[in-house]
Amino acid sequence: MTRYRGSPRTFVRPMAGWWRKNPDYIRYMIREGSAVFLSVYAVVLLAGLYCLARGEAEYEAWRAALASPVSISFHIAALLLVAYHSDTWFRVMPKTAPQLPFPPRLLTLGGWAVTVALSVLILALIAWAVR
Repeated sequence: MTRYRGSPRTFVRPMAGWWRKNPDYIRYMIREGSAVFLSVYAVVLLAGLYCLARGEAEYEAWRAALASPVSISFHIAALLLVAYHSDTWFRVMPKTAPQLPFPPRLLTLGGWAVTVALSVLILALIAWAVR
């Protein structure tokens, strides 16, 4: 029991449907809902991995289950939601990223330098392995 009691005139914000009044909130809720939906898709893939570990017969049964119309529509919905989630994520990230303590051009040049160095290293390893 608490010793603090609200007065009868205390404002209570209505919680049902508040997000439907603003288009930005609607897009946000769809993006968050897509993340939950895609976690279900990850569980489907983990079930496939589990079936693969149990043997060829179970894995083939899992693959046959994926060929059903319900599963195909689920995968199409997952594809659309992944595309939407990715698009909204890449639109939000530049707005929330902190300012870099150095010019962004330096980061780009550093990225190119690392790419060139790794490419030369990989080519040298391939040349050494083929020799």
